[in-house]
Amino acid sequence: MQRITIGELVVLLVEPSPTQQKIITGHLSQLGVTRVEWEQSAGAALERMRRANPDLVISAMHLPDMTGSELIENMRLSSDLGDIPFMLISSETDVRYLTPLRQAGVIAILPKPYELDQLKRALFTTVDYLEPDTEDLEDFPVGELRVLIVDDSITSRHHISRLFNRLGIVKISEAVNGKQAVELINNQYFDLVVTDYNMPEMDGKELTEYIRDQSKQASIPILMITSESDSGRLAAVQQSGVSAICDKPFDPKTIKRVLKTSVLNTN
Repeated sequence: MQRITIGELVVLLVEPSPTQQKIITGHLSQLGVTRVEWEQSAGAALERMRRANPDLVISAMHLPDMTGSELIENMRLSSDLGDIPFMLISSETDVRYLTPLRQAGVIAILPKPYELDQLKRALFTTVDYLEPDTEDLEDFPVGELRVLIVDDSITSRHHISRLFNRLGIVKISEAVNGKQAVELINNQYFDLVVTDYNMPEMDGKELTEYIRDQSKQASIPILMITSESDSGRLAAVQQSGVSAICDKPFDPKTIKRVLKTSVLNTN
């Protein structure tokens, strides 16, 4: 089956500055994206989305009526808009603004100014999100895999679940922290645990240590997904026995790589 191409994407650009709108639209055109709609506020963008879903929303952080973080949160809470890929283009570096975006599952966070190659990679990630290439997984019973997602953010759990669903994985359980995950692990078998790092009561490192040292599923693959930037903490997590660590946001290619190397044992 032929997959969607970058040139077929319908993009909604939410950008209050006409100058920035022209720059970004020009860059998209250079990459083959010609169907670009434009709104200057989040409210107008939400109204347009409800009339017709775009394939991708590209937004600035600071909009006249809300932030880009609030815009994606509104989208994720909507049954009609929750699956639309979202990309941020902003010079904002404050984690108070960026963390909710990472939790909600953005396609990419690009700086201002960005390199054209960064935008191109983000567009390819969008295509892979919309129509994941599952050809290399067709010989494996991925529909039977049991996955446990552990994250205190409901938007993050839902985003991760959607990514797995698009790859044909539907047997998914969820836990809000490591303590709840331990209860599930002690009573059910899982093929993969996907966990956040920073969580209340029991964090991802403590959960990993419990699984490796105390559970009956000590060898289960563990994928740590985190926005943590402290290299010392990440090194400690790696030593605790995780199978892989990846940043938020992450994409279907990361999931497929973990499935093939850690779960399905393929090269």
